[in-house]
Amino acid sequence: MNIDLTGKTALITGATGQLGRVITICLAECGADTIIHYMSNKEKAISLKSKVESLGKKAMIINADITKYDQVMNMKKSVKNQFKNPDIIIANAVIQYKWQSILKQRVDDYVSQFESSVMQNIYLIKAFVPEMIKKNYGRIIGINTECSVQNFQNQSAYVAGKRGMDGIYRVLSREIGEHQITVNQVAPGWIICDKDRSEIVKSKNNYEEMVPLKRRGVDREVANVVAFLSSDLASFITGTFIPVAGGNVMTGI
Repeated sequence: MNIDLTGKTALITGATGQLGRVITICLAECGADTIIHYMSNKEKAISLKSKVESLGKKAMIINADITKYDQVMNMKKSVKNQFKNPDIIIANAVIQYKWQSILKQRVDDYVSQFESSVMQNIYLIKAFVPEMIKKNYGRIIGINTECSVQNFQNQSAYVAGKRGMDGIYRVLSREIGEHQITVNQVAPGWIICDKDRSEIVKSKNNYEEMVPLKRRGVDREVANVVAFLSSDLASFITGTFIPVAGGNVMTGI
């Protein structure tokens, strides 16, 4: 049984980020053409496009601030005019900031998390879902986090944004399910990416000790789940929140 995305086009926001790059390559390896979104790192976007094309797949790079409605709408126009409307949307982009207690956290950080976690998805839905409805097909996958379940101190802005995102995805799955569009979330734990490998970052033993599998996951393990949910193998799975965290969080029933 193989994950075959041949003939499909995937839009990955934040594709030049640590996890985004691996997701993009993984989807291309499964046969998907890719729309590589980036915010500021054009060089990495160009490099990623070359990697996708070396796999024999088509790729387009596109720049946009996904927290701005007009820029996402312009992205929609560019994609339609220059490439193909996406069959798969991976909402991966997120704004980074310093984590602090609620009393110390800047108010602007809460706003930015809401914009990147909630409004990004609203804009993407409004821009690209109508075409999915016309085709009676689509896959929407949001990258959430284990933090949404943990609610630890100093995570309030991040958790608030991602839990808001969770609500949007659950409602959306009910609203567009009749059009055979699936809507799911992948929630990574503390994942090892290229930055960790290059800097030889040591694992925090207390974190790994909490994880039932007694290790940190790697980026490819997250990308594999994204690829599965993007495929027809997952055609009857929607409305889910799937932790890829080694059992560190377990959603209730």
